[in-house]
Amino acid sequence: MRCVNRVDCSWSRPSEAYRILPSGGHLSSGFHQCPLSSLSFRSSFVCCSSSTSGPSDSNPESSSNRSYSRRWQNPLPRRQHPDQIPSSQIARDWIDSDTTPVSQALERFTVVSYNILGDGNSSYHRELYSNVSVPYLKWGYRKRLICEELIRLNPDIISMQRRTGDNVDGCAMFWKADRFGVLERENIEFSQFGMRDNVAQLAVLELRKSNKSRKILLGNIHVLYNPNQGDVKLGQVRSLCSKAHLLSKKWGDIPIVLCGDFNSTPKSPLYNFLASSELNVMEHDKKELSGQKNCRPTKVLETGSKSSNTITFRSFCSSWTKEEIRVATGQENSYWAAHPLKLNSSYASVKGSANTRDSVGEPLATSYHSKFLGTVDYLWYSDGLLPARVLDTLPIDVLCKTKGLPCQELGSDHLALVSEFVFEPDG
Repeated sequence: MRCVNRVDCSWSRPSEAYRILPSGGHLSSGFHQCPLSSLSFRSSFVCCSSSTSGPSDSNPESSSNRSYSRRWQNPLPRRQHPDQIPSSQIARDWIDSDTTPVSQALERFTVVSYNILGDGNSSYHRELYSNVSVPYLKWGYRKRLICEELIRLNPDIISMQRRTGDNVDGCAMFWKADRFGVLERENIEFSQFGMRDNVAQLAVLELRKSNKSRKILLGNIHVLYNPNQGDVKLGQVRSLCSKAHLLSKKWGDIPIVLCGDFNSTPKSPLYNFLASSELNVMEHDKKELSGQKNCRPTKVLETGSKSSNTITFRSFCSSWTKEEIRVATGQENSYWAAHPLKLNSSYASVKGSANTRDSVGEPLATSYHSKFLGTVDYLWYSDGLLPARVLDTLPIDVLCKTKGLPCQELGSDHLALVSEFVFEPDG
């Protein structure tokens, strides 16, 4: 991993300054190619990036510690008239936990996980957005909606994922500089382990102004999409969990939050692996590990949204090669993939309405385009934290009225997941 640039930028509201830790592809040429460089919150940012598949610098050693400072102005032009502000007709409600203590004395923080749809992907895979009006796919329009949505949410931490086509992935973490300080961070480039060009991130954050020196380990990942390569998808998730465990132990078994687009549906083997910590790969077809093939919109709507995630995945398959087993499990001669974390999903832990949740409590859908309607985004957490509330997702009928995302009011083909966490009283 290479830190190819560092950028310190101004913000007009210091009390809400964010820091940014992006990781993505084709970043070796400088800051202007950072996947999130054109997404501004008028904030104070620090940028540390790693390249996944882009061309190398002619002198990588000299570039690995390159740094500079610059003023970063808000690129969004001011609206001239009130009628330029879209009226919100797509409302999402906060759902409070009925099991988490509500004492205001508990220290809390809000996390957003958001796949914002790379500006190149909407044109590179135009077939996914055949029902979307062209103006709503333009990055300038979507960027404004995404920025305004995040400003309304006012989270303490933002984890973003995006795909920009041509095997380039990007992830970025933001946090309010007045609430958190960073103690350690790590970028994960899965290509170094023979697991395609996806990336992930880990950062140890310390809560400022806390009497108990509260720390959390924040993880962010964009798992490979390709449903046929379940071995790679499983290997990426397993590796992130293993690295998160080691970093958490290093800092005293601090609690963990894993954000991201995991490209796997609820009740799929890959989802169950995250929830249960183990999976026998030989009991499953690697092409069915993620459950994505059962989520084409026509199939979901024909069978009913509530049953789309209740398929039983258990089809014995002996076609795994030795290399695929090694990638999936991390071992040469074992069929069992395992990770050392005890994880829970914040949305599954906070009960929602039957209109928005499936049988295991996950959202019915976090993503919608012409070839997919279902859930692939999650906010996982470990012991030491409890979800106090989550921002509920949208009912299927409301999503269907848009005819596909992005739309006039939503800037991505994914919904932002939002959870407010509190530290356990004895944590």
